[in-house]
Amino acid sequence: GVYDKDPRKHPDAIKYEHVDYDEVLAKNLGIMDAAAVAMCRDNKLPIRVFNLTTHGNIMRMSMGEPVGTLIGTAL
Repeated sequence: GVYDKDPRKHPDAIKYEHVDYDEVLAKNLGIMDAAAVAMCRDNKLPIRVFNLTTHGNIMRMSMGEPVGTLIGTAL
């Protein structure tokens, strides 16, 4: 998922359930290259960020369960 700060260094880090493309870019959250985030925004492609190494996450994601953080347009 996407956090407001590095959860490995800050135990009080808060995980976002949903975050807007522009917030990812403005806060420089470092999820992926800024140009790639902008291209996804411009083409209305949602991004799902989740831990691939957590057992069952890929299955839960493919079944439509809310795993990790959804990056997209504002709610």
